[in-house]
Amino acid sequence: MLISEYLLRNVSVTTGKTGSVQTPQQNLPNGSTAVSPQNSDFAKELKNQLEQVNSESGVQFSKHAMDRISERNIDLNADNKLDRLNKAVTLAGEKGSDDALVMIDSTAFVVSVKNNKVITTLTADDMQGSIFTNIDSTVIM
Repeated sequence: MLISEYLLRNVSVTTGKTGSVQTPQQNLPNGSTAVSPQNSDFAKELKNQLEQVNSESGVQFSKHAMDRISERNIDLNADNKLDRLNKAVTLAGEKGSDDALVMIDSTAFVVSVKNNKVITTLTADDMQGSIFTNIDSTVIM
């Protein structure tokens, strides 16, 4: 679970003082104050930092995609594959794509462009007889 997903859950953070926090509060029976984590200054700053890191690092990979990369021995550093993938996802997003098939050399990536996340990867051998569904675009790099 990402930290940003954790912060969006309905978890209360308590402080030792009442009335000293400038975000929406709820008084607890013991006299302390519960602050909604997604509205606290810390949560806002953390969210901004996470968005900045995610935008700088480019596309993310689902656990499933990471498993496929590992078991299929796909080297993302070879031939600037990761840079080319990031560029392809950017191009697909500029054209309004939601879900794309990105072909880089003999490797296919199924990408949720709107979430900036690789869903799965396939090598040339794995693509034989495969049908790609629920995609609205294909980018060949």
